[in-house]
Amino acid sequence: MIIDFHTHCFPEKIAEKAMAQLRRRSGITRPFHSGSPESLLDLQRKNGVDYSVVLNIATNPRQQKSVNDFAISLCRTEGFIPFGSIHPDSPDALAELERLKENGIKGVKLHPDYQDFYADDEKMLPIYEKIGSLNMITVFHCGTDIGYPEPVHCTPERISKVLEAFGGAPVVAAHFGGTCAWEETKEFLCGKDVYLDTAYCCGVLPPVKAEEIIALHGADKILLGSDAPWQSPADNIGLIDCLDISEDEKRAILGENARRLLGI
Repeated sequence: MIIDFHTHCFPEKIAEKAMAQLRRRSGITRPFHSGSPESLLDLQRKNGVDYSVVLNIATNPRQQKSVNDFAISLCRTEGFIPFGSIHPDSPDALAELERLKENGIKGVKLHPDYQDFYADDEKMLPIYEKIGSLNMITVFHCGTDIGYPEPVHCTPERISKVLEAFGGAPVVAAHFGGTCAWEETKEFLCGKDVYLDTAYCCGVLPPVKAEEIIALHGADKILLGSDAPWQSPADNIGLIDCLDISEDEKRAILGENARRLLGI
């Protein structure tokens, strides 16, 4: 089984506009799908992926409900496992987490750069604790975002300071713990109770660095992620395939770890 733990798509009516804005900001001119759910499903099928975890982000408090309504609607799509989003400045963030849980959503995506908070800000602790009490999964964007390069709101060190607030509920530090911060990942996250995903690492993270992190952290805490539409699942599957690790470790990273975590 292959599970891509880090993908994105948008409602059909806004997909074209959202993709145009993100292409301008990121400079990525050739995304791997058009932004719609159907185009992500098509990419998933062509790349041999069984399930895609679809990460949604509320970039302001007003978007929170509509973003989560979209996430809930994706639960009906075979092959999608949608995550919701909480905005830290929303007055009903805690109640929204309960609504997501009641509607079968297994986790949330937090993007500190897009949502303008530091991962270890004290104001976030009630949200983290609530997520933990619901035993939901949290995926953090970590490290540099090419669309919002400065300041970096979520570093491996900042994540390491708040892991206990989740009370043992799963936390995923995307981009191998932080784009362009992999030495910090080794120092602050390796060996701790946190998952790392491989999103947007093909051609960016040197394979030898990936091998070093896996050796220190354990292959059982690494999840395949592509960051589609910005990279393809096939390329990130290829990254794992080229690593000097065992076949059992590759199978774990490509899907078995995610299958266990998601309860599939």
